[in-house]
Amino acid sequence: MKYLALVGLVLVGTRLDGQCSSGNAQVLAACNAAVDAFKTFQPLAGVAVSGGNPVIGTAKPLGGLGHLFVSARVNAVKAAIPNPDTAGASIDGVVPAPVIEGGIGLYPGTAGGFLAIDALASAVLLPTGLDKLSVDPDASKVGGYALGLGYGVRVGVLDGAFPVPAVSVSVMRRSLPRIRYGQLGAAVGTGDAFELDTDLKATNVRVAASWRFVLLDLAAGFGFDKYTGTGAFRYYNNPPTASRDTVSLDLDNSRQVLFANAGLSLSMLKLVGEIGYQTGKDQNLSVNYSDFDPKAGHVFGGVGVRFNF
Repeated sequence: MKYLALVGLVLVGTRLDGQCSSGNAQVLAACNAAVDAFKTFQPLAGVAVSGGNPVIGTAKPLGGLGHLFVSARVNAVKAAIPNPDTAGASIDGVVPAPVIEGGIGLYPGTAGGFLAIDALASAVLLPTGLDKLSVDPDASKVGGYALGLGYGVRVGVLDGAFPVPAVSVSVMRRSLPRIRYGQLGAAVGTGDAFELDTDLKATNVRVAASWRFVLLDLAAGFGFDKYTGTGAFRYYNNPPTASRDTVSLDLDNSRQVLFANAGLSLSMLKLVGEIGYQTGKDQNLSVNYSDFDPKAGHVFGGVGVRFNF
């Protein structure tokens, strides 16, 4: 249930168009604490969806038309958010995101791979049948999973010939469909204490370098992320009456990331692991929570396989 609670807080904002309001002091405090948790979690959801290297394990351009790759990976980020139920603790957990990625070479570039161009695409699979979590019925689906899509481009700087690394710059735009967590009932006590719905869009810029040592692939880089979206948080503002308020959320958050990859190259098959770090940023929370640092960065990682053709 801890995992589901964290998933329910995925995709919630960092800038509020509305504010919590209630004549009930306890309700007001709980609403503000919940919004604080949401504000903190949004960049964690963004890096879980995005990861570090858009082509896991390498920065080397594909080499023009006729060359492509397909990869499958699971990203994960260690999440810590203030506990909405108490100012004395935080909620900790790991948020995973299964991602399928692919790309095709469009232009081989000049000598040395300069200005080589690759088209990139990604798909994130989000289960639709989790407790309290539902996905927009109009969202694209594959089987029992909602589909979040991404697209982008990678431009080569160097093709790489040992000891000179391959170097490339990429830009990706990723999105997740609108989700809803919880559902208010017709009366207090007949449903959940709150409900929210929101989406997520992530823009990722990456600069990466990689080296090939016989069977060993190494890559490292840095990047900049911007996460945006819109949402709404609804709650009972004066229990036991069923009077409701809505806090409108306008998401806008930015972070920097560092990442490193190491992989084993087995002909066309590459087995790759990734470790990374997302910088922190002051979220301007409503109160100071003990046992929680609102400016802390977060470690993320992933494992995957990549096929090159």
